[in-house]
Amino acid sequence: MRIRRTVLMVALSAIISGNLSAQSGEPIVLDLAKSLEIALSENPTIKVADLEIERQDWVRKETIGNLLPSVTATGSYQRSIVKQEMAKGLSFGADNTFTANGSLTLPLFAPTVYKTLQMNRTQMESAVEAARASKVSLAAEVKKAYYNILLAEQSLEVLRSSEASIARTVENTRTMFDQGLVSEYDLLSAEVQLSNLKPTIMQTEQSIATAKMMFRMYLGLPAEQEFVLSGELNDYAGQIMESADALHADVSENTDLRNLEIQMQLLHDQLELYQSQRLPTIAATGSAMITGNDMERPDFSAMMGGGTSGGTTGGTTGGTTGGATGGATTTPTPAKNSFWWQHPISAGVSISIPLFSGLRNQRRVQQARNSIDQLSLQRDYLERSVNLQMQNAINTTLTARESLLATDTTVRQAEKAYSIAQTSYAAGGITILELNQSELSLTQARLNYSQAIYDYLSALAEYNRVAGRTE
Repeated sequence: MRIRRTVLMVALSAIISGNLSAQSGEPIVLDLAKSLEIALSENPTIKVADLEIERQDWVRKETIGNLLPSVTATGSYQRSIVKQEMAKGLSFGADNTFTANGSLTLPLFAPTVYKTLQMNRTQMESAVEAARASKVSLAAEVKKAYYNILLAEQSLEVLRSSEASIARTVENTRTMFDQGLVSEYDLLSAEVQLSNLKPTIMQTEQSIATAKMMFRMYLGLPAEQEFVLSGELNDYAGQIMESADALHADVSENTDLRNLEIQMQLLHDQLELYQSQRLPTIAATGSAMITGNDMERPDFSAMMGGGTSGGTTGGTTGGTTGGATGGATTTPTPAKNSFWWQHPISAGVSISIPLFSGLRNQRRVQQARNSIDQLSLQRDYLERSVNLQMQNAINTTLTARESLLATDTTVRQAEKAYSIAQTSYAAGGITILELNQSELSLTQARLNYSQAIYDYLSALAEYNRVAGRTE
């Protein structure tokens, strides 16, 4: 009782602490490695793929069972209500009959089972490759979603920075307008530019919320779970610019091609399975039975004249009593009503040779060969398509890297130009339109810079997906 009370208290404590943790609503901090770890363990598609591997293992074990001995046991009891009569007044059969029977079959040569086992192994490879394909695809999607959130957050930061800068310009312009240094047009232009920025900020905030919903789905997180991504998109810029790794157009590990190759092997296994059905099957058999009944058994020796023979024999030997008894005529008397048990045992070998099956097996073989030809054509087409995807991913990645190098220079130039424009505007050297254009160019350069980082990282994730990698 004390143990049960302790277990109950521990369980209640765990529930209470879990509820308090859920109510606290503290966001979890996720980096890319942690996000991938959670997704590859909690995403439903990965769990389904793992369960399919487990199912294929049970299928293989089921097939192995066909090579093990098969043992069956049966038992029966029969009570005779009306017996069959052999002659008038002479019935045949027992009132009660008990029977128990056991049989054993051991396959000695089963070619169909052997080929089925070979096909099961290929099916297991297909399930494992499907699981790997799910992980590769999910890893690419998680990376893109992760980078997409960082892009949206960094874009929002750029827009808010621009908003703050424009707001300062509006205040300065209002002060200068009050002092009669600028026209009302300048003030209105600055205020319009500030107002035009607000819808873009709202759209970016909405895109962040949508991107986070998609990210939660990939990671299998509950909808109410808040999270914060560590780092910024700019943190990847240095790695990208310093990266000099060559991108190889190797598609040998591409999951689509690997899966098609396994499907081809599966069709060859199926063809061999159909062909093996023409071979004989050999099995060892054995049976044992025990049966008992209480049928009345007559004395057949008496019915065959045993009394006369006995009398003669008795008289010859001088046995007075025996001779007298043997000489007398007697009526056959049934044996005592008792159970009579038998236990026959047998063993042997059986062989089954398929001779003719209506040409069904031959048609299956032809269908399998036709499917192999179809899949071969599909593989050639898929290989060209995958090679095209790989080359496109490489080109996109390299282009994004060059774009990042270019936009990095553009941002520095735009920042310098905007600083000069602010000074010139304060001194009355340029108009508000020129200042607005300079500020807009800076904002666009910063957004392009963030977009170039995202394009490179997204293209690299797609490259790894086509190459069949999860890193």
